[in-house]
Amino acid sequence: MSLTDELERARELDTAELADAIESIGFECTRCGACCTREETEDGDTEPHTATVFPDEVRTLQEAGDEDREWRDVARPMPYGLDDGEGETFEWALQTDACGDCVFYEEEDGLGACTVHPDRPLICETYPFSVALDGTAEPAGDPVDSEGIVRAHECEGLGRDISREHAEELAESLKERAIRELEEAISLREQYEPVGADGEIVVHDSEGAKQPDGTPIDGGD
Repeated sequence: MSLTDELERARELDTAELADAIESIGFECTRCGACCTREETEDGDTEPHTATVFPDEVRTLQEAGDEDREWRDVARPMPYGLDDGEGETFEWALQTDACGDCVFYEEEDGLGACTVHPDRPLICETYPFSVALDGTAEPAGDPVDSEGIVRAHECEGLGRDISREHAEELAESLKERAIRELEEAISLREQYEPVGADGEIVVHDSEGAKQPDGTPIDGGD
């Protein structure tokens, strides 16, 4: 099925059915911080936190709160596909600190919190859920549960009671995210043009080719 067909499917998603699925699986955030921090690999190493972010979400986070942030303060090139710090990649990821945790994560008395919670990206807002459509992104980790088109990814908050109101809010955001991801993928595909990336990193998104600091390359929008 083409991305255009999948986009139509996303636009036709019934949020009530999505909410039913979320209710059936169950979820309550325990503020454990696992979805915002570095991951331990099977061999004992760690991998930085990785969460996709749309270009307009980067700009929103630049202006969130009282901070005056640069693009690099918010986002970094998605590392997947890069070779020794050079090459082309096709997404932005939230910036991480020296420990590999999301730069917007903080912890107090053992509880995690997002310092930009009202402005957090859709992938954070909808975690640990995703929808099973081609062209949509999955959070880190394989699905551990599913109900219809809704998938749930590893999270200690799964299986807990959730109010109908919260389930409906998550369903609305989940549908919005699926639509946005497919729109982004289609726009990127339509305007993608290879850019010489010898010794450099180029990030392609729906607005064109950019340098790691978000600056357009060769007249990108």
